[in-house]
Amino acid sequence: MTLTAARHPVWHDGVDWPTFPDLQSLPARADVVIIGGGYTGLWTALWLKELEPSLDVVVIESKRVGFGASSRNGGWVSALMPMSLERVAELAGGNRDAAINAAAVMRTMVRDLGDVAESLGIACDYQRSGTLIAARTPVQEQRARDDIAHARHWGDTDTQWLPALSAAKFAQMDQMLGATFTPHCASVQPAKLVTGLARVVAQRGVSIVEGTRVFSHGDGRVLTEHGEVKTRVVVRATEGYTNSLPDGRRTFAPVFSLMIATAPLPADVLDSVGILPGLTFADHRHLVTYGQRTSDDRIAFGGRGAPYHFGSNCDAKHEQVPSVHAAIHRILIDLFPVLRDVAITHTWGGALAVPRDWTVSMGYDAQRGFAWSGGYLGDGVTMSFTGGRVLAELITGRRTALSDLPWVGHHSPRWEPEPLRWLGVTAGLKAMSWADTEERLTRKPSRVASFINTALNRGG
Repeated sequence: MTLTAARHPVWHDGVDWPTFPDLQSLPARADVVIIGGGYTGLWTALWLKELEPSLDVVVIESKRVGFGASSRNGGWVSALMPMSLERVAELAGGNRDAAINAAAVMRTMVRDLGDVAESLGIACDYQRSGTLIAARTPVQEQRARDDIAHARHWGDTDTQWLPALSAAKFAQMDQMLGATFTPHCASVQPAKLVTGLARVVAQRGVSIVEGTRVFSHGDGRVLTEHGEVKTRVVVRATEGYTNSLPDGRRTFAPVFSLMIATAPLPADVLDSVGILPGLTFADHRHLVTYGQRTSDDRIAFGGRGAPYHFGSNCDAKHEQVPSVHAAIHRILIDLFPVLRDVAITHTWGGALAVPRDWTVSMGYDAQRGFAWSGGYLGDGVTMSFTGGRVLAELITGRRTALSDLPWVGHHSPRWEPEPLRWLGVTAGLKAMSWADTEERLTRKPSRVASFINTALNRGG
């Protein structure tokens, strides 16, 4: 990896960031105040104005719109849910049909996000090319086949096992024995999506206030460093940065996910990697990785492995961890050896929100005038789109199948205080990193991963 790589997301290059009125425009009153100017906050604002155009809606962002994961993520518009379908059924009181329906709704959301973006004129490089996840060892192949069986058990007939020759038509990963493929995933350019969405929201009459930190909220008031706003409803849409709010310091554990991007690939290298335009890809290792071929023919590739920082610290310095970026680069070369001599032009990272029970939650407490959506665990592009619509429906008193999803109204337990939080999160991260080494040494399924996955299926 070159030492001259830009230390910011490749998605930021060439993006025209919107500007909004100065701080003198901070209103004294609003019907709804949304804390957080990322996907969740902006989709909520959009749907609120769609359902009730007369509402006065204010979005308050401490940095600039899309500062966090919304402009830093891997660009997967995926039907994946952070929790297992067993856990979703448990949330629905053991109702298997509710879990199957929730999975079907998320598959619909993948398509709907692209349709809505197009209808709003948001050019975000949306391509629905699906996801290919390669099996590159016999243990991974068995896990992949088990995943197919699990999908069938829960009514998913679209996810397929592809033998090596068929999988190679999507991407030519090294040592690929076969792959699972689902059509229910699209890729986007994240920064184009969030900046385009912000412009549309502002055009609909929503007040967007940037560079303004919220100190507290409650009793119909939102107190900021530049004044107070009285409101009927507060929406918390802060995801990995929820710890910045006094009442959110133990709501989520922010964990960093890091990414790299290659230079645009020449035609001969593109032919060698064989990745279809817009395809999202990974392999069946336990360490979470994620990649896509971008619209300008780069490979954007990321993974976990960065440490959790004591006290849920989200300082920007944690976006650069050379050892982890180097490890991600090695994984990419392992998948596609032809990329060994291709320059890495960008390195970056961002915080994602991990709830204590590994379960997404969204809801509205009308008595308190408080709505929330978050805990996406890295699956936030589609989940935030869904969450924004759910919150708007709940706040305006409208109900559809979305507002009856099993995780609506769920409250995750709070994380333990430090140092217990640091010890628990760090142990979990190291265990999942060890799981791949364990399988490589034993050539058997990881017992560590099995233990952790069983715990997660029980909600923590």
